[in-house]
Amino acid sequence: MAILKFRIYFEEDESVYRDVVIRHTQTFKDLHEIILKSYEFDNKHKATFFRSNDHWLRGREISIEKYDKEYKAEPLIMEETSIGSEIRDPNQRFIYLYDFNKNWSFLVELINVSKEENPKISYPAVVRTEGIAPSQYGTKGLLGEKFADIEEKYDLTQVGDGFAEKNEEGEDVGLGEEGVAGEEEEA
Repeated sequence: MAILKFRIYFEEDESVYRDVVIRHTQTFKDLHEIILKSYEFDNKHKATFFRSNDHWLRGREISIEKYDKEYKAEPLIMEETSIGSEIRDPNQRFIYLYDFNKNWSFLVELINVSKEENPKISYPAVVRTEGIAPSQYGTKGLLGEKFADIEEKYDLTQVGDGFAEKNEEGEDVGLGEEGVAGEEEEA
């Protein structure tokens, strides 16, 4: 049984990607679910794949369900379509869209085909994670909520006591009432 390894790039930042492995007999619904899991997204929104070429042009659509829109060709349904049936070349590409309101877009590229199944892996599986995934419903900072607490606790816009600037002679110049260094008055 063939094991397909896909690299799923976050379209807005190609340094953020996930590598997943999946059996060629599994469906696009399985691929859809492992992509969401790998990027820590929920499964509450509409989604679709497009078969693509080397230039990332959209081809045949493979959708969770048939949506109320016009199609040039009827879409394939994810649950009924095996991944292996849509592989046309060794570097096959797909475009994956999730949540049509937010328009999350991912570039899916076949990077390896193996005949050996790893008995330690439950397919499909995430085998590599690079970069910090975007937050599905807002910003996710490296510092989290704690930084906001620091900003509120300490007014980081004011210059603290004991800080002053030096004039050309190297003497301390005190801060005026507005917190801006002023020139010393000469007597």
